[in-house]
Amino acid sequence: MNWGVIAWADTHEIPVTRGRPYKHNDNANVEQRNGDWVRRHAFRYRYETKHEMDLLNELWGLVMARKNYLLPCVKAVDWAHTKAGRKKRIYDAPRTPYQRLLDAGVLDTKTTDRLTREHETLNPAQITRRITQIQQQLIELAAARTQGTRPAA
Repeated sequence: MNWGVIAWADTHEIPVTRGRPYKHNDNANVEQRNGDWVRRHAFRYRYETKHEMDLLNELWGLVMARKNYLLPCVKAVDWAHTKAGRKKRIYDAPRTPYQRLLDAGVLDTKTTDRLTREHETLNPAQITRRITQIQQQLIELAAARTQGTRPAA
């Protein structure tokens, strides 16, 4: 962790912990999940220019909109036992994070209306096309930089 962040947390009386007690691998699981989304959409290239940063910021907004509004996921809700005595996970019906948030009933009407308006403006095909365009641009920029670093044959 950055020393500046630790110092800031100390001045604001925020306890700094690295994870839950006796759960030494918590952070690895979170980082693995987040890293998977980043690498899946932005690949493993090194991005250095402001133009690449702008493309990555646009890409990330589109990916998060698609993930939170359009892609359903399931949540494990219980365990069941098979006839053989093995444990088996039980999952709920697939719903998007947006639907789960609305179903939870924890939002005020202003936030609910804002999220609903944003959801209604989304076009899945347009989002997917733009993500593909940005990815292609990032690949071309990385390839051009790589070509410039290779020795002449």
